Amino acid sequence: MTTGSSTQGIQIRTRQRWLSEAVELFSSMRFAISLLTLIAIASVIGTVMKQNEPMPNYVNQFGPFWFEVFGKLGLYAVYSAWWFLLIMGFLVLSTSLCIARNAPKMLRDVKSWRDNVREQSLRNFHHKHEWHTAEAPAEAAARLVRQVGARGYKTRLADKEGGMLLAAKQGAANKWGYIFAHAAIVIICLGGLLDSDLPIRFQQWFYGKSAFTGNGIISEIPERYRLGLNNPTFRGNTLIPEGSSSSTAIIPQKDGVMIQDLPFTIQLKRFIIDFYSTGMPKLFASEVVVRDHETGKETAATIKVNEPLIYQGVAIYQSSFEDGGSKLKLVGYPMRGGSNSHFALSGVVNGSTALPAGLGDYTIEWSGFRPFNVENMQASGGGGSTSGDARAVNVGKSVNRGLMDSLDKHLGSSAKNANSKDFKNVGPSVQYKLRDKTGQAREYFNYMQSLPIDGAYVFLAGMREQPDQPFRYLRIPADDNDSVAEWMRLRAALANPALREEAARRYARQAISNGREASPVLREQLQQSALRGLTIFAGDGKVSGYIAVTRFLEQLPAAEQEKAADIFMKILNGSMWELWQAARAQDGLEPVASDEAHGRYLQLAINALADAAFYPAPVFLQLSSFEEIKASVLQVTRSPGKKVVYLGCLFLVLGVFAMLYIRERRLWIWIKPAADGQGSQALLAMSTQRRTLDFDKEFEQMKARVSGNAAPPPSA
Repeated sequence: MTTGSSTQGIQIRTRQRWLSEAVELFSSMRFAISLLTLIAIASVIGTVMKQNEPMPNYVNQFGPFWFEVFGKLGLYAVYSAWWFLLIMGFLVLSTSLCIARNAPKMLRDVKSWRDNVREQSLRNFHHKHEWHTAEAPAEAAARLVRQVGARGYKTRLADKEGGMLLAAKQGAANKWGYIFAHAAIVIICLGGLLDSDLPIRFQQWFYGKSAFTGNGIISEIPERYRLGLNNPTFRGNTLIPEGSSSSTAIIPQKDGVMIQDLPFTIQLKRFIIDFYSTGMPKLFASEVVVRDHETGKETAATIKVNEPLIYQGVAIYQSSFEDGGSKLKLVGYPMRGGSNSHFALSGVVNGSTALPAGLGDYTIEWSGFRPFNVENMQASGGGGSTSGDARAVNVGKSVNRGLMDSLDKHLGSSAKNANSKDFKNVGPSVQYKLRDKTGQAREYFNYMQSLPIDGAYVFLAGMREQPDQPFRYLRIPADDNDSVAEWMRLRAALANPALREEAARRYARQAISNGREASPVLREQLQQSALRGLTIFAGDGKVSGYIAVTRFLEQLPAAEQEKAADIFMKILNGSMWELWQAARAQDGLEPVASDEAHGRYLQLAINALADAAFYPAPVFLQLSSFEEIKASVLQVTRSPGKKVVYLGCLFLVLGVFAMLYIRERRLWIWIKPAADGQGSQALLAMSTQRRTLDFDKEFEQMKARVSGNAAPPPSA
């Protein structure tokens, strides 16, 4: 019996010791600082990395591998990640335990006078002073109470064995600073947890709510994917085209979205956007009408950035703007075959259109439209011209490197020399995807207007194969009518064997008529050389342009390549000129003037034809007109924890102010009869939490005042 009782007692003491050690750890300063450090790191991540974006955005930004890693760590929604909420919970627990352990002692210390001190203890203080006065102890005590009280101290006089003790204190509110500062951390964390997605998770755990992963009309989405009007906290977005309305918000989740029903309907009357002279947007706002579902009352308001509308405890912020389904009209030009035709096409942004029959089994997915594009024209305008002679030198002297540099120059980003900045609005653009019957898609980005690049006006046609890649641009030169019609005519002619033969004959005839000899053999040789050059440049369906020219020249002896390249390029340029004229004649048009401007245009057109091999599209679509429909993206939030956080911030300010600017000071004066029976003997001692020069000065002033050996300190 005795052994069993002892064992049970040991187990109880062990559990008590374990509990005591756990409380000591959780309420320790080092544990709280560690938690605050982790929260600071998480906050930096949440600030640098955009939160709650669509998952494809993160895939495009980080790639598949890091997308999975960051997703496992919950970095795409840091403030609602389980580990962040756990850290917040531990911080609340740690700070609460710290307050529970120390606040009672501090409050007792605030009320305490510490009048149980002894005379000998006062003699051990650093700040002490002893003097003799002719007054009787009672008279001296009464005078000292008045003098010390006049300095703002609260006093208490106690009778002691052999004398009297005057205890005084000032700045006891300093202890409240500690309590307020620690309580502020708890209040702010609770407010943050209240505004987190814990209420939504609670509904998912206990009420069967789940994220919606499919597609469909919002009003037809089942109830299990919707959050009711009594949801205490949420943060979602709603996209509203002009003239339309919405009574729901979309709350992004890790594995889908949830629909938050609102107690009102928001109708977007008009979306306003203003620009600076450079074309950069300087203001965007939404003119809305909010209709209450219960009363039917309508409230008109304008929502601007940083100027939200607060309605029934729900804040409506201007977040961004998108396209609301703009109607587009385009002109399509085939990029394959020898047909020089074009056709009209219509589309709606966020919709799809089937490509006309005969151009392949493709579907056009209209993914974006921009009525304005601000580009750095200084960066794209100063590259120098690319003449035919320069291209011929590149091909001759360094075939592979020269051609690759040339291709990089003409089929790459339209923004170079980013250190120079001349931002201008270059007009509308359209973005779309061409998806084939197997589901594979490439993305295209075409400007509506021509842009001045390298001293010439060109139409930029962008293409990328993966969403995480930058757009590469084909530069189609603008003709005399500021259109792509002449380039398309030349492209179709190059793909037409009959026109290539006609162009070769024209070139040979023109070359012979300008020469001294008119030998039929020479004419035939020139015709065959011109035809071969055009055929090589046109390609075999796999390789074309300057790449095909490069491979042809590499078959020759190295010693002959430079000379052959020079001759080849001269024949090619002349043949292409005749091809252009033959194509115009076929269409019943007059020949163009043989001048420097058209020669420059032809060279740019040849370069674009070479680069077209890197623009794998069955059709080029040029925007001709549009009807813009704007859509406003509003962020709708209900955050009851905001007021709690504000209260915590108030407590934090009061606490920090009290700890930094309120100094606690204690004063004791021991008064006893003098040893010779004449008057009294007094001993002054002072203490403070932080010893400073101000305290040293205050002690000297107090010493002079109470001992009567110096004049009182001057008033402030």
